[in-house]
Parts: sequence; structure tokens; C-alpha cells
Amino acid sequence: MAKVKIGIIGCGGIANQKHFPALSAYPDKCEMIAFCDIIEERAKTACEKYGAPGAKVYTDYQELLKNPEIDTVYVLTPNVVHSPITVAAFEAGKNVMCEKPMAHTTEAAQAMMDAWKKSGKKFTIGYQNRFRKDSQCLHAACEAGDLGEIYFAKAHAIRRRAVPTWGVFPDKSKQGGGPLIDIGTHALDITLWCMDNYDVESVTGSVFEKLGHSELAAQDNMFGPWDPTTFEVEDSAFGYIKMKNGATIFLESAWAINMAKSREAACTLCGTKAGAEQLGSMSMEGGYDLLFNETTHGKLTEKRFSEGGSIAFFSGGKTDPEYLEASQWLDAILYDKEPLVKPEQAFVVTKILDNIYKSAATGKTIYFD
Repeated sequence: MAKVKIGIIGCGGIANQKHFPALSAYPDKCEMIAFCDIIEERAKTACEKYGAPGAKVYTDYQELLKNPEIDTVYVLTPNVVHSPITVAAFEAGKNVMCEKPMAHTTEAAQAMMDAWKKSGKKFTIGYQNRFRKDSQCLHAACEAGDLGEIYFAKAHAIRRRAVPTWGVFPDKSKQGGGPLIDIGTHALDITLWCMDNYDVESVTGSVFEKLGHSELAAQDNMFGPWDPTTFEVEDSAFGYIKMKNGATIFLESAWAINMAKSREAACTLCGTKAGAEQLGSMSMEGGYDLLFNETTHGKLTEKRFSEGGSIAFFSGGKTDPEYLEASQWLDAILYDKEPLVKPEQAFVVTKILDNIYKSAATGKTIYFD
């Protein structure tokens, strides 16, 4: 059987924690034949550990894209260069898997969409949380109409103290933002996907820099203390999103906030027949629970689905979300199928996040066309 020939651009944390192990689990479907990073040693290390025989190492992604053997590119770089690399990859005739978020601004995401539509190639974004068992169950329930009309939702991306202290996360010039664009993007993606509603009327946002510059707040961080003097992004952000049919979403995101319960990559949905809540966090043990609430024979009742405990990217096994994501994407290429995460959907997520930042900066509600 033919295999997908993959070129990796960006060999940092997300590549090593998520994509390399997941792709390595499917040697019958793919080969990683090229590795690129601005730090050559990282690309060499990745190539030695995960590369197919004869795999090549690059420090310039433009040179990698000239390799005619590569048919699919993984863009695993800081957010602000997602767009130019993805556009160049499509112009070179490659399929593209780009890590979330699609881009740091609406304009950058639009350039990606335009290049994709011209290319005729496959395109997806790395929202692996759709592949969790609780997310799949919730989506199926919504699709079946079990919740009725979903008119209110909350998208949860709250960490009490879990500021990432590695890579370029606190660097606004490279990431474009903080928790909103980093983990808020996952929560919003799941929420919109389950609601199957991408028609936005308006966005209102609030962005805060309250704890990021505090030495006291930094002391008990899950990943060790961060440097308050180099912290350039928000520590929390919130959005009020109104859809054209009147449905409303409240998005909450934080890397650091004085809130006792962490809840991440999760949503709460309120419908006319029933409601549902995802309970859990990617950054903590315990996995995710899914709680449905409804009225049964005139009585308020609840039922719970539990997937068991795990830690994102560390539990192992082909049933974990990142493995299922990799398998579905490779099948989409090999058998000409639609990827689960569609570019049009990811574009709306980026547009909302971008306009939350813009609304917060201007103090005005942003209305969509």
C-alpha cells in the first residue's frame, strides 16, 4: 500500500509530545522523510529517532518544500508563522496538517484558506480534542437531537496556575497571544462543532494582564515559576459570542487565575430538551467525564459517561485522541476522504479569537458581516 510521505516543519514540544509518537504508530500508513527546524540539532535528533531510512534534515522550510518526494507537510511552529509556511506548502503542491490555532489573525488565516482553495490539496488543523471519547459521545448526542435546540453554551479553558514556561508561549511576537489563542481555541472548537453553528453575529471581549507580572502568582505554577519580567501576553481572557440565530456562547480562558477549579478543552451546552457538561482538564490527571442532565418522567435526572484517567500526550495507546487524529488524517489523504476538522470550521474559531482581542483593545463589540 502507498504511504503518506511526510515533511515536518518545527521539531519542538508539540512535535515530540504529540505528532512524532502518533505518526510512528502507523508505519503502514506513513513515513517521516524530512525534518526542518531553525535549530538544526533538534531536527537532527528528530530525524535520528523518527525518520525513515534516508530522511533529510533542513533548517530552511523553503528548501524542504522543494523535495518532490514529500506529499504532506506538518506545520508545528509558533503561531505567527503558521500562515506563511502553510501558504508556501500549498503553493508547492503539498497537503497540510497545521497545529492549532490556524493562525494568529483573521487576515493570516484567510491567506491560508485562499491558498488551500487554489491548491486542490487536503488541509486540516490539529484539534485533537474532537477525538476524545467524551467529545465524540457529546457530538453524537447533539447530532441526534438529544439536547434539542442548543441556545446557550460555555467554552471552558481555565487553568488555576498552569502557565507554560518552555518555548515561546509568553512571547507575543511569536504566539500572537496567551491562553485565549493557546487553550481557548480548543474549548471554542469543541463548542462550535457540537452546536454545529458557525454563523457569528457579534463578539465582545475582555483581556486581562493581572497575574502574569506577579512574582507571588508565579511561585506555585504547575510547570515551575515563570519569569514575570518577560511575560508579554494576557493571563486570562473572556469572550461573549452571539450567533445569528440568537444562540450565545461564553468563552473563558486562563493560564493563571484565582479560580479553584481548573476546566480545560471542555464545554457546557444548554438545550431545550437536555443539557450536557464536559468535566476535566488536559493538564491534570483524571481524564474527562461527560454529564447529561434532563427531565425523566417529570423528574430532574442526570447520567454520566466516564472515559477514565489520562494526561494529554503521555498515556500512550492508539485510542488516545492524538493517535486517532493521526489515523483519520492519514486515511483522508490515502483514501480521498474529508478530514474530521475542516478548514472552514477552524477559520471561524480563529476569526472569533482574533475579534475577542480586537474588542478588548477597542472596548467595542465587533459585528461580523
